Amino acid sequence: MKTDFKFSNLLGTVYCQGNLLFSPDGTHLFSPVGNRVTVFDLVGNKSQTLPFAHRKNIARIGLTPRGNLLLTVDEDGQAILTNVPRRIPIYHFTFRSQVTALSFSPSGRYFAVGLGRLVEVWHVPSTPDTNPDGGLEFAPFVRHHRHMGHFDAVQHIEWSSDSRFFLTASKDLTARIWSLNPEEGFTPTVLAGHKQGVIGAWFSEDQETIYTISKDGAVFDWRYVKPINSSADVDEMRDSDDNSDMRWRIVNKNFFMQGSAHVRCAAFHPETSLLVAGFSNGVFGLYELPDFNNIHKLSISQSHIDFVTINQSGEWLAFGAAKLGQLLVWEWQSESYILKQQGHFDSMNSLVYSPDGKRVITTSDDGKIKVWDTESGFCIVTFTEHSSGVTACEFTKKGNVLFTSSLDGSVRAWDLIRYRNFRTFTAPTRLSFSCMAVDPSGEVVAAGSLDSFDIHIWSVQTGQLLDQLSGHEGPVSALAFSPKGDALVSGSWDRTARIWSIFSRTQTSEPLQLQADVLDIAIRPDSLQLAISTLDGQLTFWSIADAEQVSGLDGRRDISGGRKFSDRRTAANMSGTKSFSSIRYSTDGSCLLAGGNSKYICLYSVTTMVLLKKFTVSVNLSLSGTQEFLNSKRLTEAGPADEIDDQGEASDREGRKDLSLPGSHRGGDPSARKKLPAVRVNGIAFSPAGTSFCAASTEGLLVYSLDNTVQFDPFELNMEITPSSTLHVLEDERDFLKALVMAFRLNEAGLIKRVFQAIPAADISMTVGNVPTVYLSRLLRFVAAQTEESPHIEFCLLWIKALVDRHGAWLAANRSKMDVELRIVSRAMTKMRDEIRRLADENKYMVDYLLG
Repeated sequence: MKTDFKFSNLLGTVYCQGNLLFSPDGTHLFSPVGNRVTVFDLVGNKSQTLPFAHRKNIARIGLTPRGNLLLTVDEDGQAILTNVPRRIPIYHFTFRSQVTALSFSPSGRYFAVGLGRLVEVWHVPSTPDTNPDGGLEFAPFVRHHRHMGHFDAVQHIEWSSDSRFFLTASKDLTARIWSLNPEEGFTPTVLAGHKQGVIGAWFSEDQETIYTISKDGAVFDWRYVKPINSSADVDEMRDSDDNSDMRWRIVNKNFFMQGSAHVRCAAFHPETSLLVAGFSNGVFGLYELPDFNNIHKLSISQSHIDFVTINQSGEWLAFGAAKLGQLLVWEWQSESYILKQQGHFDSMNSLVYSPDGKRVITTSDDGKIKVWDTESGFCIVTFTEHSSGVTACEFTKKGNVLFTSSLDGSVRAWDLIRYRNFRTFTAPTRLSFSCMAVDPSGEVVAAGSLDSFDIHIWSVQTGQLLDQLSGHEGPVSALAFSPKGDALVSGSWDRTARIWSIFSRTQTSEPLQLQADVLDIAIRPDSLQLAISTLDGQLTFWSIADAEQVSGLDGRRDISGGRKFSDRRTAANMSGTKSFSSIRYSTDGSCLLAGGNSKYICLYSVTTMVLLKKFTVSVNLSLSGTQEFLNSKRLTEAGPADEIDDQGEASDREGRKDLSLPGSHRGGDPSARKKLPAVRVNGIAFSPAGTSFCAASTEGLLVYSLDNTVQFDPFELNMEITPSSTLHVLEDERDFLKALVMAFRLNEAGLIKRVFQAIPAADISMTVGNVPTVYLSRLLRFVAAQTEESPHIEFCLLWIKALVDRHGAWLAANRSKMDVELRIVSRAMTKMRDEIRRLADENKYMVDYLLG
């Protein structure tokens, strides 16, 4: 089994904090999720997370007007510049201070950052396509100049459309106008008059008017005019063309009437003169300036709106609410949602892949069950019937029915075709179910509890309680049916695991004695072996048929790592984190994946008992438990500095309010998260195909997958096969079949492409007809990939036709093995058809126009 899994996507978290950005064409939305950035394709309905990660949560992001460079800055001022089309980080840089505002100039040559009270303007680093040398610069970040003048943090920066001037809005109740370069007759200007902090300032499209908005809901229009109350005799003394008394003055004042709510964020679109404001009560308003006509008002969140932005055309509004983790894109003209996503409030408890691998189900302490589409990365449905935390979930073999257990004392069955709850199973007494298992036929469901030591078994057809299995002397912590369905295995805190033969007439149970409490159990797909994880960090492997231990390994050293902020001991000496709370076998049964209350996920070989690979879940220092060693400077007389509640010190009254109910985990404010959540893995699962695995962590649902574009992966290689010998066979001997097979055995992408394109169209059919069947899947996948990216459309179609004509019977017989390849071909053909149709439609109108 291949083990080179790499991080590929982050699901389950759509927005954390900071600002949102639309791409220049308005079709993509960039959203900061913790220490990463997710890009939502709003037209193609997909999301992908960029591969880099910051050391802290991201505070600000900025995008060049061309959309090719993304600058992300974390809470410490560490910045990463990323090439967006290639998804590669180019430069790392530090601003040495917290960044509170960031904006690129419309010309794309400068960007301005707010560093607390300071404003700095920097040159944008050149990229290979703009740099005349074609390479990257040695020192890319060059400061143009620095402005001082504000007395409090700068909250917003806005450029004029010609990139000559920019506005800064600050908490010190003022906005200021600055010029990029010294301008004749211009001096930096202060716009004062607001009674609370200014959250935004914008130029109108003609740059004759400036609009400023403050937190208390005041909207001021500023124009460059003479004072209205100047006396007539003074006017006579001055020349008519004298501009010495011209100043920016307030010509109009408007106010949002929102009762006790205040303005949290605002955005202005100069081309359409639209102003959108988000309020602290979850309402947003859309206004037309300068008349201040209210076009639209809507309540979109139970929590306050943290950020709002408008796309280039002014049609779509994007909102982020950090408290609930919500991300919304609203089209105001049709009054419809383009995107509406929300993560879990609380930490995820468990996850499971659907049998076809297209869906991932996550359950959480907030009582919600979410269904995620693995291809698009979006949540497609949320079930909210459970009234307390959901602890476990499992599919039936066919994949149409999902079962979940909850602390509310119910086990529910969900129809995933009609998306409804069709069965609810309960016990005779009130229990909180902590684990659950479903037999492969989907006829019987079993659940265990921490309150009672019995295992309850129900019939799915009737909903009746069939049996209560007693034998454990402690709370039941884990349950699993063998894939063959003949045995049920349970693990308990009484330091035993039991194998129950519940379908036989005697209903016996075989106890397996262990050294510590059982945390999780996993059964190998061939139903012959059982893996058990215990509280002392041991993994033991048992034969199910003989009920004997086969092997075991000590995982304490592998899983240990990371100190929480409150830990008094080093990571190596801490005992609480050194165990695996979740274990799963790989699809082929050769490996075991294990995770726990640590920043590591471990992959073990089942046959050799060797640690194959360790995956680091997160390097985010905003989480507790990601550092091996703590900084002693952070330890004060009152305890660790990170644990001291400084909320009461906040300068804003709203920041000092504590709305959560005392002693209640879910009271007045269900989403109150801890200040520094600890990094942990609550659930892991392999995809049915074995090409990826998911981990439910503190940051969200992390997807790790095998990289499909392997650089060098030879196949049946020998000494004679080299790139030069392959090219000799191709060009001198002109033996196309032999050259193609040699290229496939070397498996080097560039060489295969060269051989593929060198084969004449007339020889394609004969070459394909003689290709050995062992290379057919590789050839089919390569041709499909070429169809998607190559300009030689007819050439690729001839290859596909030859493959179907000459090997159609073999492809039909081995359809299950070739499913992925055939799907890639189908997708490539559909994409090509759509592109040709679009091109033909465009050309048809162009020809009509030219003829007319």
